[in-house]
Amino acid sequence: MEEATFGAGCFWGVEAAFRQLDGVQTTSVGYLGGALENPTYQHVCSGQTGHAEGVRVEFDPDRVSYHDLLDFFWKIHDPTTLNRQGPDVGDQYRSAIFFHTPEQQTAAEASKAQLEAGSQYPNSVVTEIIPVSEFYMAEDYHQQYFEKRGVAHSS
Repeated sequence: MEEATFGAGCFWGVEAAFRQLDGVQTTSVGYLGGALENPTYQHVCSGQTGHAEGVRVEFDPDRVSYHDLLDFFWKIHDPTTLNRQGPDVGDQYRSAIFFHTPEQQTAAEASKAQLEAGSQYPNSVVTEIIPVSEFYMAEDYHQQYFEKRGVAHSS
């Protein structure tokens, strides 16, 4: 198993989307990329911590590649909106790829460059590509939020 971590807006929908992929074994939502240790949802929503809402994906690389995860990541959100996804506004909703290895960094940078070269978007891609940092698990009620509430989600 390998791990990948992404920020693409509110983690509820991002997690639900990644859970649909064949080869994804587990997902968890949490906070990372900021300065405050052991943040809570209320801390992160204040916009004062620097943390992003993130999704950690554990995947089987024999069934789904990191490149496939990157392609999916680009499709499930708008990587051109700075600190915003839909109605959710704040740096906690920023677009980010948190790489775990130098190979992931290289793949993420190449994927972003390819997306930018494709002129798919009228605006620049603002997605950060940064090293993974301490991942603080979000509160239990956030984990598999849609599944716990019987809400169907499609990507």
